[in-house]
Amino acid sequence: MNYRTLGTTGIQLSAIGLGCMGMNHAYGVPDEPESLATLHEAIELGINFWDTADIYANGRNEELVSKVLVPHRQQLFIATKFGFRPAADGKPAYFDASPAYMETAVEASLRRLGVEVIDLYYAHRIDPKVPVEEMVGAMAGLVKKGKVRFLGLSEASAATLRKACGVHPISALQSEYSLLTRDVEKEILPACSELGVTLVPFSPLARGLTTNTLQLETLAPTDFRKGLPRYQEAHRDNNTRLAAALAELAAEKKATAAQLSLAWLLAKGKNIIPIPGTKKRKYLRENAAAAELVLTASDMNAIDSLLAKYPDTGDRYTPEHWKLVDR
Repeated sequence: MNYRTLGTTGIQLSAIGLGCMGMNHAYGVPDEPESLATLHEAIELGINFWDTADIYANGRNEELVSKVLVPHRQQLFIATKFGFRPAADGKPAYFDASPAYMETAVEASLRRLGVEVIDLYYAHRIDPKVPVEEMVGAMAGLVKKGKVRFLGLSEASAATLRKACGVHPISALQSEYSLLTRDVEKEILPACSELGVTLVPFSPLARGLTTNTLQLETLAPTDFRKGLPRYQEAHRDNNTRLAAALAELAAEKKATAAQLSLAWLLAKGKNIIPIPGTKKRKYLRENAAAAELVLTASDMNAIDSLLAKYPDTGDRYTPEHWKLVDR
């Protein structure tokens, strides 16, 4: 495994992280034994950067991760997030980044994770009701109290990131970034480079669309993707053809479409650490190998040509989801 530095911290993190959300939240059917085996194998592969959140499975994702995190604490760097408050059914009800709720949320995450300190603590979104300076100031207080080590934001604009960095160093910004979602390239990625912030792409495989293995018609009714625009019938032909073309291009590099997608992200900047999610060891191994795949300028141009050939990919979010993205 190759390693990259987190922001200006000097901390070395695996160039490919592990998103743990899908192990028991949002996608498919949970498989705890396989998920735990995947976490153990991640350690063997040198994947030391794990990502979860308090809202995933209403806290149960943190509890699942803790079963492997606790006995291997010194080898791992754990990131979690706060802000989404659950309804009675455990689904997100509303967002609350108030300092008062933050204090409650961090204590609950520490307890579920079974750790004394959280390595990287993200605000899961930007709360329009709470000035970002106030929110980050309260988060900085958690650092002073020794409850968290480093701070992060998620789905924040470049302007918000600059305001936040004026209060306390922000080590990571988590945003959706993939071959199909490139919004961050205009302002956010340059801002991260300027401010010494690591960009952590979530859904770096477009929630499975760029792997050439996702069969949209087989998604369960409860699958989160069922409600998102780009996973609908209107874009199926375009995205299926694009994924197949990516797979053909990857085969020329003796790689898979997923590996090509991740290697493309890594080639976009040394301050980028994607966190593909999986609950299966075979996909974990596949994703990890992407860190060794080197793409040439010709490869990058060929990928851009494919994307231009299949532009009808669809939006990543519904209007309701977009309301929670700071733009």
